[in-house]
Amino acid sequence: MPTPGARGRTPLLALALAVAAACSNCAGGSASRPPNILLILADDLGYGDVSAYNSRAKVETKLGKWHLGMTFLDASGQPVYETNLPQRTPEQRSAAGVERVRRVDFSRPIPDGPLSRGFDRFFGTAACPTTDWLYAWIEGDRIPVPPAALLDRASLPKHPYAHDNRRGLIAPGYDLERVDLEFLERSLRFLEEHAASEPERPFFLFHAMQAVHLPSFAAAEFRGKTTAGPHGDFLFEMDFIVGELLAALDRLGLAEDTRVLFSSDNGPEVATAYHMRRDHGHDGARPWRGLKRDQWEGGHRVPAIARWPGKIRPGSVTDQLFSLTDIMATAAALAGYALPPGAAEDSFDFSALLSGTHDASPIRAFALHQTNSLALALRSGAWKFLDHAGSGGNDYTRPLLVDFALDDGAPRAPAQLFHLASDPGETRNLLYEQAGTARRLKAELEGFKAAGRSAPER
Repeated sequence: MPTPGARGRTPLLALALAVAAACSNCAGGSASRPPNILLILADDLGYGDVSAYNSRAKVETKLGKWHLGMTFLDASGQPVYETNLPQRTPEQRSAAGVERVRRVDFSRPIPDGPLSRGFDRFFGTAACPTTDWLYAWIEGDRIPVPPAALLDRASLPKHPYAHDNRRGLIAPGYDLERVDLEFLERSLRFLEEHAASEPERPFFLFHAMQAVHLPSFAAAEFRGKTTAGPHGDFLFEMDFIVGELLAALDRLGLAEDTRVLFSSDNGPEVATAYHMRRDHGHDGARPWRGLKRDQWEGGHRVPAIARWPGKIRPGSVTDQLFSLTDIMATAAALAGYALPPGAAEDSFDFSALLSGTHDASPIRAFALHQTNSLALALRSGAWKFLDHAGSGGNDYTRPLLVDFALDDGAPRAPAQLFHLASDPGETRNLLYEQAGTARRLKAELEGFKAAGRSAPER
């Protein structure tokens, strides 16, 4: 099930990684009770990183991020925000990041984290776990062990995939090379406790991984397990974690009642793709053009794999156009929950497709894309309209990307139009040749912008 990535909004102070949460208002206790839902989200895993989508995958892969932002408070109870400096050197940015963490009063609860947005439990981090300024665990709405010292990077791995690692403040006992195994242990503990105490009560478990976001710090037991270097080993660890979660569902008798969806937030990172292509002949975006941050397919088209024993035939595929934004309406439908009016404005319900009761008709006719620069694009069948020039994200004059720049035949065009069925590599801009199609898709896009939604009103 190919899927474009969800339209992301980058928060001011951090992403976060959500791991475990239970549904508190779902009906249960009968054969018709709502199902359990396990959502597994990898980070920066490309379409070509999974053997189900890439027959040349060089790594044997058979196959929480909390992007809503969090507010931390200082000693006076005021939010700690980033100070906007118009032109900062890397040294200034580093100092500002550490200074923000030092200003936080860690005795105060986090007022707007997962617990205030419907989750019953949360274990995770306030930023990418091995990348950003605050290296500490969050349990519920608090950090029980605050950061105490600057991160010492001297003992961390040194390789081309180890550079996306800021020298922030770290808590005692926080091990950057084992964060994904800690997340796994917490999710397994939740599943075991649930199976033992309330197996008839439905749950929603969101397990989001650091893998395979840079830096590629695989745990010791996975290093050297592949021939594709440190990032290949990290992919191997990710695959192991997914396997352990699925095995736990089987072992605990939860598999038949649990709908599993595995996906990724976006395509592979620039440095990852560059070094994996050059050093190991592996293309994490294959067969698409573009990478993380780009509007081209390599930035947005990612794996999506679903498991529902007895409903989804193993190995089956669908060509339905599916977006991560559709998880909201789909999960609500599976849980029997009526979304309030105006909610989930870009989300379509795919529950019938997952249950095998939907016919072959398209569930959604369009899919909106948005990059971190807020540039927009629209998918419609085989057509894709980009309402901007260039990638919409990465700068292809940069040294790592200059070799991947393409001449699409219309370098000065203000927008782009590609026919993905005949040109999956987005190599030929048809904006002028197919002007009527471009105008139609542009009008559809403007209509969605004016309406503030692309899904039907509920």
